[in-house]
Amino acid sequence: MKYTPPAPEDLERLKQGLNLSSAQMADLFGVAGGRQWRKYTGGTEPREMSPHILFFAMARLELDAETIERILNRMRAAGATIELDSQ
Repeated sequence: MKYTPPAPEDLERLKQGLNLSSAQMADLFGVAGGRQWRKYTGGTEPREMSPHILFFAMARLELDAETIERILNRMRAAGATIELDSQ
């Protein structure tokens, strides 16, 4: 797979377009919190977004709730414990 991560400016533009806070973006992307999210969008050496984190967030934006739940159930069947709405 060839992958070039989005630039920090692209991620900030997405955040602004969705009108979400850093904490909400962290939740969407499945990262620890707003502070963690900001590591992808700023600082002297911003962290590169890995493809699996970006895919997770974009899937949550594009797929309907039924499809997301079907995927989560498959993850559970593979042995994972996951609840998206839990902290």
